[in-house]
Amino acid sequence: MTAQSKDGDEINPKIHPAPNSNTDKEPDDWVSGGDPMTGAQASYLKTLSEECDAPNSFETRLTKAEASKRIDALKSKRSSGNTGNRQ
Repeated sequence: MTAQSKDGDEINPKIHPAPNSNTDKEPDDWVSGGDPMTGAQASYLKTLSEECDAPNSFETRLTKAEASKRIDALKSKRSSGNTGNRQ
């Protein structure tokens, strides 16, 4: 049986997580946070560090948690317009 909303629509937990869901855990609280960063994290972090003119943000031996925090910081920097790129 599939969960449904009040109006009869099917509920997708990936789109509509339950209140008090653990999907927003801090990286330091992740069970696998101490594992090496994934290939996808490495690629994205490398791209962001280049876009933000912050080459020291990328290191090859980061953990998943460290990479996630650096990605979040660079995304914030990029969205605020403080990328260091001069035009």
